[in-house]
Amino acid sequence: MNWLVQLVPRTLLWRTFLLLSTLMLAAVLAWVFIYAWFEREPRSLATAQMLISTVNLTRTALVTGDPERRRELLQDLSKREGIRVYPSETGELLEPLAGDILTPRAMFEIKRQLGPYTRVASKREGYPGIFISFTLDDENEVERDEYWVMLPQSRLERSTTREWIGWSAAAMLLALGGAYLIVRRITLPLRRLSKAALQVGKGIQPDPLAETGPEELANVARAFNRMSSDLAQTDADRALILAGISHDLRTPLTRLRLEVEMSPADAATRDSMSTDIDEMDRVIGQFLDFSRLATPNRDGSNASAESAQSVDLYALLYEIVEGYARRNMVVDSDLHPVPLISGHATALRRVVSNLIDNAFRYAGSADAPAQIEVALTKSADAQNPNIVLEIRDHGPGIPAEQRDRVKQPFVRLDAARTGAKGSGLGLAIVDRIIRAHDGRFQLLGRDGGGLIARITIPTVAATGTPAPAKKKSKKSRWNDTQMPDSQFPS
Repeated sequence: MNWLVQLVPRTLLWRTFLLLSTLMLAAVLAWVFIYAWFEREPRSLATAQMLISTVNLTRTALVTGDPERRRELLQDLSKREGIRVYPSETGELLEPLAGDILTPRAMFEIKRQLGPYTRVASKREGYPGIFISFTLDDENEVERDEYWVMLPQSRLERSTTREWIGWSAAAMLLALGGAYLIVRRITLPLRRLSKAALQVGKGIQPDPLAETGPEELANVARAFNRMSSDLAQTDADRALILAGISHDLRTPLTRLRLEVEMSPADAATRDSMSTDIDEMDRVIGQFLDFSRLATPNRDGSNASAESAQSVDLYALLYEIVEGYARRNMVVDSDLHPVPLISGHATALRRVVSNLIDNAFRYAGSADAPAQIEVALTKSADAQNPNIVLEIRDHGPGIPAEQRDRVKQPFVRLDAARTGAKGSGLGLAIVDRIIRAHDGRFQLLGRDGGGLIARITIPTVAATGTPAPAKKKSKKSRWNDTQMPDSQFPS
């Protein structure tokens, strides 16, 4: 049954059109069967009566006519009416008449009026026609001289029925064409609405929908335009507030940092205060990043972001991992070359850095440093190939019911990630950047404990082949194809 389900169209246009077409076809077929049912019996009786009359007239002409002029009579019937008379012969080959021409009731009427021994055939000795047997003497049933009356099959052709079916088929096609235009007129605004809704879901303000057409569709378009405008205004106001507050806080933080450095307090106190100031500066940076991502242009780009370019994720991740190695931060990696994609290298670098920083911050401690793994590969699905990037850790993880919630702005789960700091915007920024690349960001549990941050990007945007591997680093065990579980020394 799965193959039958797959044959059902997925779009509203073709589903509605298929439903209307099925109903219309069923209605036409019902009328055809009704017409055939109520027309068949009367037509069959009329055909039987015509055959009976033809046989009676022919027999009467032969019986009452001059025997010496019977040949002339038979020639005249053949010439004027197409009726021929043949004597019946023993062992002659006959083919019965089709049942749709003469119903049982019509055959009963023929035998009732012409005699119980009357036979009807469609072929005699291979010659086509309508053959009806009769005798000149009905009283002598022992020695019966049997003859055949043959009428041309054209007498029984149902030209009227075929024409009626033809006109019905033409009307059906015309009705189907009209139904398609009507359904398309209804579904076209819905398709535009669906496309606009997807743009809103990606944070893009779509062009206003046309508020025309039927009242119901016009009201839907008007309400959607108002909603889209309100959402855009809300995002713009929020971004403006975040940008203003974040910008205004940077100046006093700079003064605080200078005062801490000049403070007579001991070194441990100054380091603690500097760490708090750095954390506050990082949070403000996240606010600024989120405010830039909150108001994309109509085409989905961001005014402050670089233009799309070919990005080699293989080389990009190698540089990021090497950067952590230079800071004596251990990162295991398993990277495989993948096709280039069209995207924003800076934004993707920010995504990976945010996820690795989160893993270091939440999945480790002073006694047990975090074990971070970065993997890059191409999915094995040939029909829907994707690039898969995973950042894995062995920390406390996040409860399954909370994994989608933490991707929302300003959401933090202290119970899941103890000692959490920050604004709760890191994962929201990651999610928005990945959705802007038509990708998918998932948080998954890991066997044995831990969290997997999986990023899936379709290869539809692939624009070339991976760049050659960079020069080997002294801090990593690197080969030409991958970094299999290579660990940078601390």
